[in-house]
Amino acid sequence: MSVLEQLRLLHPGWRDALELLVVSYAIYRVLVLIHRTRAMQVLVGIIVLAVAYGIAYVLQLSMIIYLLTLVFSYGAIALLVVFAPELRAGLAQIGRSPMSRFFAHMGESEIGDEVAEAVERLSRSGIGAILAVEREVSLDEYVQSGSEMQAKVSADLLATIFTPYSPLHDGAVIIRGDIIVGAGCILPLSQAAMIDRSLGTRHRAALGLSEETDALVVVVSEETAMITVAANGRLWRDFTASQVRDLVAGRPLAQVAQSAGIEVHS
Repeated sequence: MSVLEQLRLLHPGWRDALELLVVSYAIYRVLVLIHRTRAMQVLVGIIVLAVAYGIAYVLQLSMIIYLLTLVFSYGAIALLVVFAPELRAGLAQIGRSPMSRFFAHMGESEIGDEVAEAVERLSRSGIGAILAVEREVSLDEYVQSGSEMQAKVSADLLATIFTPYSPLHDGAVIIRGDIIVGAGCILPLSQAAMIDRSLGTRHRAALGLSEETDALVVVVSEETAMITVAANGRLWRDFTASQVRDLVAGRPLAQVAQSAGIEVHS
């Protein structure tokens, strides 16, 4: 029976489509999880070894086939040991999936209230700040660049962290769900041209993070006390605290900006 005839015998149904969607989404989530980590390099190495095994099999190179078979047999156990931290992080990421948000102790609206109050205090006092709210893409690598924390989001704590001359005031705070997971974190700087000279390093860092991830980044300017939001590789300026509350609570950025007449800066 030819391949074409075998294909004609297939009768895909809704279960096949469902399985395809589930598997595709699972592969996508795994790739998002290991993106920009050492696990990604290992995955590339495994693909290279698999290609080498296929070539050796076609050419009937028995010794190479035998050695690669040993590598694949015992390598899986070695990977479980070496990448135990990444596996824990992966399980934690599953626990932070959208479905798990139903079990969160603090709702998005309450988080928005705390962030908005903190931003309003900082803006009124002319204190610079940068807050990154994690969404689908993990910010673990940026958390590791600062001081890791496990503290409930609160306006008092956020205002304290950014108090001038405090140990953590000069970096970014990263928020995951209703938890502050990092402070004093270093973010990637955007290489985009900044025409407005009032936009400093904090704005460049906020834009850089928004270019590489889907995070919502809020910046309070130390010079102008203006509140700026970075998302999707763009800067949106002159937000109010109440508008920041809406964004953190999940309202679409374009909708908030349009209703407030705010134009994109870059």
